[in-house]
Amino acid sequence: MPVSRVCLLLLLGGLSLWWGAVPAPLKAETAAQAWHGEYAGSLPDAAGRAQWTGLQVVPQGKGEYLGVELVGGLPGNRWNMRDRQEALGRAEGTPTLVLASPSRKYEVDGWQVRVTDLQGNLQGTLRRYFRSSQTLGAPPPAGAIVLFSGGPTSELNNARITPGGLLQVGCETSRSYRDFCLHVEFQTPLMPEARGQARGNSGVYLQGRYEVQILDSFGLLSQNNDCGSLYKQRPPLLNMSFPPETWQSYDIDFRAARFDDQGQKTEPARLTVWHNGIKIHKNVELTGKTGAGAAEGPDPRPIKFQDHGDAVLYRNLWILEK
Repeated sequence: MPVSRVCLLLLLGGLSLWWGAVPAPLKAETAAQAWHGEYAGSLPDAAGRAQWTGLQVVPQGKGEYLGVELVGGLPGNRWNMRDRQEALGRAEGTPTLVLASPSRKYEVDGWQVRVTDLQGNLQGTLRRYFRSSQTLGAPPPAGAIVLFSGGPTSELNNARITPGGLLQVGCETSRSYRDFCLHVEFQTPLMPEARGQARGNSGVYLQGRYEVQILDSFGLLSQNNDCGSLYKQRPPLLNMSFPPETWQSYDIDFRAARFDDQGQKTEPARLTVWHNGIKIHKNVELTGKTGAGAAEGPDPRPIKFQDHGDAVLYRNLWILEK
């Protein structure tokens, strides 16, 4: 079967959502862990008509929280990619977090959200959802090279493994690659006090030249240096970041730049990227190397998993050459 067909079949899964049995919120180590996450349910629009609505709750540190209401549902699951409203709140030492927007209040207990208007009239209840990409745990297809699956690290240089068998940042592939499909699973840490590039930062450097950014960008309006961006060149079409401490996936179809016999570039590098099963870049041309990447050239190079000083973790890495 052609490689492009293998990549397509692998990535048709998309997202899965589930709402589990309600465990005791007190099992969370911190309030941030108890409340942060994704919620969805039916709320009335301005005309009183029921519409599916998503809510992302983001810890901001020092007891402060951001809530993002999304009309239509969660990103990748029916959000209209246009209408969003922010709400702010502060933990007050109670089991319930209260957020307020210009039109609503949200009472978050960690497993559901009671939504009222500003006069206290009930408008609806949102349930907590735990989403996962259906490419999580994807097995390598025939002919693929397993870079890391929790065991040997012979396909990686400078690999460091946690006691739990997960790969830490700062390694690179021992082989060089030209054109390929790459599967990556990663987890960003919960760092509520941090901001911007200091919040769960790593990156996948294709050929050591082009970075697909990894960052805790949950709940943000994506910029060209947020999670899923082609660093400082292009933001993702959609911010598909899951909450920190959730396993996420990248599936990357990459075609290297082409050069003539005199070393002049004749075609730019191109790539398509799926984040958590949703396409966020479609056959995009790269204008050149990104950030601290190596200079462009005709030679294949290793893939790097950037060490930016944060405790990002990796698992289930494999690559299929084209």
